[in-house]
Amino acid sequence: MKKDMVCVACPLGCNITVTVEDGDIKSITGNTCKRGEAYAINELTNPTRSLTTTVRVKGGVGPVVSVKSNGNIPKKFLLDSAKALRDVEVEAPVDIGDVVLADVFGTGVDIVATNFCKARQE
Repeated sequence: MKKDMVCVACPLGCNITVTVEDGDIKSITGNTCKRGEAYAINELTNPTRSLTTTVRVKGGVGPVVSVKSNGNIPKKFLLDSAKALRDVEVEAPVDIGDVVLADVFGTGVDIVATNFCKARQE
């Protein structure tokens, strides 16, 4: 079986072809750097992604604050992680880097604020 992919490990965007036989990677072609080989292996054995979204803010000048994962999350947990964040509401003020959800699904990856949200003046 051959699997074609576009590498995103560097700006070149190489077209990589991976040949797999009996579940083993037999060859990787098309990459122009070693990062491409590592990317292809990871994509086939343990694909991961970063997660960016927003969470609700209670008492803030805005209703939501942007957040992201501070590392890559296994792809199999990505949708569940996003669903879990639907129920998260943080109290204002929120600072950049504040942990919004720690250790998502036991991955060791935290979801952190990427912006600030001041408390609403009443």
